[in-house]
Amino acid sequence: MTVGEEGKNAARRDPAPASGRAVGRDPRRWVILAAVCVALMVIVVDNTVLHVALPTIEDDLGAGPAELQATVNSYVVVFAGLLVAAGLITDRYGRRRAVVIGLGILVLTSVVAACAPSAPWLIGARTVMGVGAALVMPGTLAILVHTFDAEERVKAFAVWSAVGSAAMAAGPLVGGALVDRWGWPGIFVINAVLAALAIVLIVRLVPESRDRQHRAVDGAGAAAMTLAMGSFVAAIILAPDHGPLSPQVLGALCLTLLGAAVFGIRQRGAASPMIDTGLYRDRTFVGASAAVAVLAIGTGSVLFVLTQHLQHVKGYSPVEAGLAIVPLAAGVVLGSPVGARLPARIGARWAIVTGFLVTAAGFVVLALLTPTSGYALVATGLFLAGAGSGLASPAVHSTVLGAVPPDRAGMGSALNDTHQQLGIALGVAVLGSVVTTAYHRFADPELGVRPGTSLGNTLSGLSPDHGRLIDAAHTAFTRSQSLAMLICAAFALLGAAIAWRTLTRDHRAAPRE
Repeated sequence: MTVGEEGKNAARRDPAPASGRAVGRDPRRWVILAAVCVALMVIVVDNTVLHVALPTIEDDLGAGPAELQATVNSYVVVFAGLLVAAGLITDRYGRRRAVVIGLGILVLTSVVAACAPSAPWLIGARTVMGVGAALVMPGTLAILVHTFDAEERVKAFAVWSAVGSAAMAAGPLVGGALVDRWGWPGIFVINAVLAALAIVLIVRLVPESRDRQHRAVDGAGAAAMTLAMGSFVAAIILAPDHGPLSPQVLGALCLTLLGAAVFGIRQRGAASPMIDTGLYRDRTFVGASAAVAVLAIGTGSVLFVLTQHLQHVKGYSPVEAGLAIVPLAAGVVLGSPVGARLPARIGARWAIVTGFLVTAAGFVVLALLTPTSGYALVATGLFLAGAGSGLASPAVHSTVLGAVPPDRAGMGSALNDTHQQLGIALGVAVLGSVVTTAYHRFADPELGVRPGTSLGNTLSGLSPDHGRLIDAAHTAFTRSQSLAMLICAAFALLGAAIAWRTLTRDHRAAPRE
């Protein structure tokens, strides 16, 4: 779910404060909003800032493709797997407390990550970061619901959404500048500073609130769901290096089945299950959820691949690569307002299909890249991919929430975020594995590329005198990148087909009463 859509969904929820206090205007409410926005920035920036640092991490820590994928996915998978449980924890034990604890985890793990001497160390730190992020995200909106009355709540969510969108756009650019100045540890240092500042503001300004219903939290079920998701993603990442039938891959798949089985058993036996499985019998909910997950597979992984092209093939510095990525965010920002109006005019189905087709066109443009292509092709492809996502996202997310009863809107939002984050993790795993495998197959035999070898690994062993071999490596990588972009386009088209098939012709994504 985009930051803007989550804000809109929260604005539609019950306006009564969860703590039961009388509705009133806290004189510190706008300062509280600023504190919450700083906490939000930590989560959003941490999701986007890492991509421009990946080539530098690859060089400094000797990380291979699988380790780079794990660096990104360890955070995303844990974040996604714990979102639903974290929402329940936040409501039961206090929103301010959960946010502060989550931010504290992010401070400590960001410092640990900045000091990482090896890729496994960094992956471990990113894994625990996902726990902190999952605790912070649900609490930010809940604090605003508690702080603002119904009249001002829309304004507060608009500011919250704008800050989130700005942070998403600024992440790669800020990351590039930090990597240029202080190396890749700089991106984690700034994360720790922002999180520490947010803790001070939240503790000093935000009153505590909690849900009076005190719903049970199934920690074992949440751990089992995270294990299933993480193991499945790990199996995809490990397959290019070890083979699809290797003990490592088969072991990861066994853990996937075990985690899924444990989660299912606990859900069936729970008096108040974390997830309303009945939603997955709703054609609209399933179709729209599948569409958003499929779209995320492409849009969530494009930067993972493209930043390597920009820095290793085109020779951009990290800050130049961050600037080069701006058209993607610009497309999202410009496309979202149009996408918000489309469902009322042409229906949710056509809005989603139109957006997905534009995104697919962007990926096709990026598939045309060669080692000698100019920046205009990169900018055009990224802008189209972002604009398509902006056009489709309001309709697809409102359709998901429209299929959920109003009293379960919080759980519906958490499930929607989970589907999207899982799509991003799968995208990085699948597309990263495709690029790695294809690069090995397309590479000139003289390069001696072994399974699991990346372009960065190859170039580090070549001197400037090896011009022909460097060109051959660049060509092999761009060919594998083109294959990955065509797969992204296919996923976008699949999402369009799912939306067309599952939504009715006149569907307007109106919330269920």
